[in-house]
Amino acid sequence: MTRYILTYGLISGLVVIFGILGTILASHGGPPHSDLWLGYLIMLVALSAILVGVKQYRDQVLGGVIGFVPALGLGLAIAAVAGLAYVAVWEVYLAVTHYAFMDLYIAQALAAKRAAGVTGAAYAKLAAQMEIMRVQYANPLYRLPMTFAEIFPVGLVIALISAALVRNPKFLPARSRPVS
Repeated sequence: MTRYILTYGLISGLVVIFGILGTILASHGGPPHSDLWLGYLIMLVALSAILVGVKQYRDQVLGGVIGFVPALGLGLAIAAVAGLAYVAVWEVYLAVTHYAFMDLYIAQALAAKRAAGVTGAAYAKLAAQMEIMRVQYANPLYRLPMTFAEIFPVGLVIALISAALVRNPKFLPARSRPVS
């Protein structure tokens, strides 16, 4: 089981990493983050490896039958490996960019609010909240779980759906090999 967890978790992690890094590189120094929906779409595509991994385990190891709970556990483990890979690469990205992400994010958010006409006390309150967020994000004990929490809920949903589908042996049944 460990082989399936690591294989499909790392495949999923690599797909999401390259997808997110691709959007960062494609922005050519624009905003420090891409469209929120695009990021979650990349995660959804990458984490579809959960379904593939659970199905492969069901078919190759368990003879085509798996219960909901074991399938869910396997799916969650794959999602956890993908999430840990995502966190690790995000930390490397932050280190390479000298942790400038939050500064750029805050500057962009404040500029957007100013452009929307927010001024005075409302703007000062927002700037103070952003400064608190900057301090919190500098702490790895805050940042690491926060980064993991970006991807893991998507993995949880896909693991639940995968477990519900794959527990039925008639769902994408294993192909029998022709006898020679």
